[in-house]
Amino acid sequence: MAHIIVVGNEKGGAGKSTVAMHVATALARLGRKVSALDLDLRQKTLGRYIENRQRFIEKSGLDLPSPYFHALPEVDQSTLKPGENVYDRRLSAAVAELEPDSDFIVIDCPGSHTRLSQVAHSLADTLVTPLNDSFVDFDLLAQVDASGEKILGPSIYSEMVWNARQLRAQAGLQPIDWVVVRNRLGAQQMVNKKKVGEALQNLARRIGFRTAPGFSERVIFRELFPRGLTLLDLKDVGVKQLNISNVAARQELRELLKALDLPGVEADF
Repeated sequence: MAHIIVVGNEKGGAGKSTVAMHVATALARLGRKVSALDLDLRQKTLGRYIENRQRFIEKSGLDLPSPYFHALPEVDQSTLKPGENVYDRRLSAAVAELEPDSDFIVIDCPGSHTRLSQVAHSLADTLVTPLNDSFVDFDLLAQVDASGEKILGPSIYSEMVWNARQLRAQAGLQPIDWVVVRNRLGAQQMVNKKKVGEALQNLARRIGFRTAPGFSERVIFRELFPRGLTLLDLKDVGVKQLNISNVAARQELRELLKALDLPGVEADF
């Protein structure tokens, strides 16, 4: 069966689609068969990212390893069983179609609580939760006191992940490997970074996730989107000499993929 990677949280602006695209493309470059689903039916950022990539490939004639994007199939309401949710059927049908020919399925969730996102979390073998490195986004995982040191309780999102874990346990499936990615790290605010890091490590032990370094805030990510490119494509499109920032960003991607510890994958690029 395909290994399902779900990229999700319930806040926008954390770089979910950037992480999803780079992980999916990195796996494709490593020779894996990768499929992608975008569950944000309104914004469709990952879907547009991959469509931009396909247009660039067609125009440039380059052969760039890419994930296969699959839209959720439409479902005839009359075929639903009593009490069956249409979104459950659409997602399960998409996964069932992709699994036989995929090593990995990367699912990008919307930055809000939806039925599709809830079901996707229960399908995750690996759950990646990008988090901006601040206590504003830390609130996604848990409530803290005014000092930022004492954890008062889990958030609604953490409870949703817990429920997804319970569903998988009842179905006899392997536990979710939950990885919280500290994303959009800035070069300054070292005191705040330290406090957020300590709070995350404390919470990780309590509710069962691992932490991994993500991407620093870089202009390059915004520049790559219109052409559907990733950091790993730069040399293929004629960038012969990478600048220091681009080299550092590639290393961040390598470290992220290594931290995810996906089955049979070594970050050799």
